[in-house]
Amino acid sequence: MSSTPATVALERAGIRYDVRSYVHDPTAASFGLEAAEALGIEPARVFKTLLVDTDKGLGVGIVPVDRLLDLKAVAAALGAKKATMAEPAVAERVTGYVVGGISPVGQKKSLPTVLDVSAEQHATILVSGGRRGLDLELAPADLLAVVRGRTAPIARS
Repeated sequence: MSSTPATVALERAGIRYDVRSYVHDPTAASFGLEAAEALGIEPARVFKTLLVDTDKGLGVGIVPVDRLLDLKAVAAALGAKKATMAEPAVAERVTGYVVGGISPVGQKKSLPTVLDVSAEQHATILVSGGRRGLDLELAPADLLAVVRGRTAPIARS
């Protein structure tokens, strides 16, 4: 496996993780649900990384792939009045990753990051490893440590 900025950042931080890869289907309707199904992992343990634009600047929300990001909740968690989804081109430029492969780890610019509190129910979760078809499995606390993030209830059905 060739490294990505995410794997390099985890190695540098001395954080244990497992690489979980699968063959990405370009016709998949949902990158996250595709990953959960391809890897045989319950969707509640596979998290997607979403960039939001707030009145305080850009931020990152990380929620289970079978849930939606609650924009009001993530805005509050980031100390902002409101949040909207960042434009895909902006997300790609700021993170250095492509949509569907945006990892919360190893982004070009460190952004305020909030992980949905549901992650704490699991010993390990999966997040994108920096490209489509590549996920990284690690402990939620380790993810929070490397991105200097925190948890909050930011997911909704």
